[in-house]
Amino acid sequence: MNWTPKRSLSETEKLLCGPGELHELETRFIDGRLQRTYRNIWPSIRNFWAWVVEQHADKAYLVFEGRRLSYREMNARAEQAASMFYNAYHVRKGHKIGICSRNCVDWLVAWWASQKLGAVVVCLNAWLPLEPLTFCITHTDCKLVILDAERAEKLEPVVDKLYSEHSVTGILVLNSQEGKSRWKRMDSFDEALKNESGSPPFEENVLPEDEAVIMFTSGTTGLPKGVLSTQRQFLTNVLNTQVGPRRAILRRGENLDPPPEGPQKGALIAVPLFHVTGLTSYTMLASMAGMKIVLMGKWIPQEAVKLIQSENVGLAGGVPAMVSDLLDSPLVGHPLEGLFFGGSPASELLPSQAQAAFPTARLSQAYGLTETNSVAVGIAGEDYLIRPGSCGLPCPVNDMMIVVDDRVASPGEIGEVYLRGPNVMRGYYRDSEATSQVMTRDGWLRTGDVGIMDEEGFLYIKDRIKDIIIRGGENIASISVENALYADPRILEAAAVGVPDKRLGELVAAVVSVKPTHTGKVTESSLIEGVRKRLPPFAVPVMILVREEPFELTPSGKIMKDQLRRLAREQWKSRKPTISKSRRANL
Repeated sequence: MNWTPKRSLSETEKLLCGPGELHELETRFIDGRLQRTYRNIWPSIRNFWAWVVEQHADKAYLVFEGRRLSYREMNARAEQAASMFYNAYHVRKGHKIGICSRNCVDWLVAWWASQKLGAVVVCLNAWLPLEPLTFCITHTDCKLVILDAERAEKLEPVVDKLYSEHSVTGILVLNSQEGKSRWKRMDSFDEALKNESGSPPFEENVLPEDEAVIMFTSGTTGLPKGVLSTQRQFLTNVLNTQVGPRRAILRRGENLDPPPEGPQKGALIAVPLFHVTGLTSYTMLASMAGMKIVLMGKWIPQEAVKLIQSENVGLAGGVPAMVSDLLDSPLVGHPLEGLFFGGSPASELLPSQAQAAFPTARLSQAYGLTETNSVAVGIAGEDYLIRPGSCGLPCPVNDMMIVVDDRVASPGEIGEVYLRGPNVMRGYYRDSEATSQVMTRDGWLRTGDVGIMDEEGFLYIKDRIKDIIIRGGENIASISVENALYADPRILEAAAVGVPDKRLGELVAAVVSVKPTHTGKVTESSLIEGVRKRLPPFAVPVMILVREEPFELTPSGKIMKDQLRRLAREQWKSRKPTISKSRRANL
């Protein structure tokens, strides 16, 4: 693609952050350090929601499985729930409220109700087994726990212990009619709400540096770490999510005019609300824009297509696997306005494929972590299409550097990505040792991601540090191997992993899943020959395992590589003695 931007990057940034603009900057002392922050940020999530309701009161707010609420109706239910939390369960500012549920209407009711009180919401991963889930509840001192029926059944065996040995004073069950309707020492959310007629006092101020939310890292080994963020840290992301698209408008030579009035657009949200992508980015962005949130309990491509068509959805996306599903659906050609990529790295081929399938959509990619409250780096529009391997430039309030051997790397030099800014977490809750391992004294977050910055400052993520494959001293980014595999249109998912070798330390292997239309038609040898044309010899996998079923993913949509790594190593160990001498000579 040939494209010449109408404005330089410096001109774009000046206009984006100019006086009176949404992203106007100021410098403040925060936690003892001077930091750039947004002048127009709301003091608290409570203030944000009050502003949103005032702006969009009678518009549709939420659609979920046939149920519909306007912004005004959502606010009234949240107000009633806040009163119930306050009067029946004695929740006060700073108390922890844990929410552990699939996506549903009352997940968001509980979220907004908690923020009205200035409570700290603990977003619990609904897919955790009993032991780590119990740990997350007790470690964060939850006073009130809100569950769906499935999680209520899971926690019932430990409910007495939660009450007797920990901070829990109440447990509420959402959508209790979906289960056995009664669980030991748990109350129905709906019934408790019906019995509440009072109103909570909101006289306590909620300040920008007050604690707001705890989310958990989605690691696949060990106990999760609770990422604690303040009101400012969480809300900074609301403006960061808009940086990439607004830069794209300015780079095209256009102005940041308000969008024209027309029928209300929907935003499809199918990623879990307990994850930063679902809550911190999509939900907050849609709320600010006055969009209709079209919520899904889980990702079902056929259902997503129906909702996009019937609910006037203009904004869709999620992890790259979801976007890939839409490209293989009857939705191709639908006039989407925006298509977002986030949560995990996208294939370099995906942006051009997505733009061809949805010509009207503005494509956006973002990079961040739970520890940065989602977006810290972003890219959109033509800048993304001509740099499909990049996740963009830092947001105006964020600093970024690449560090190698304790020094700042030169442009194009690979190293660990460091980020700093007012959206970076306060720390891991009650875990100062883990916090000190990733946070420097002057506020830099060590991301654990390996990347490079080009001469213009665009970031290219190459891998997680732990996923770099080192073959005979040669560093091989697994993402480069995966991109070569994704060039085969039959491949649904690809994961490159290292397998042990006595001589070279590690060798490259891969596991792939195949699209349903190609089941039984893809061979290991054809894949190896295909990637041989795209990779240097040392990066060509010595083994590719072909699976017919999709990979198991984390709730945030990331491939669970630890499982696939173990599978590959076991297969390699059993297969190694049978490898031909000629093939061994090429290793």
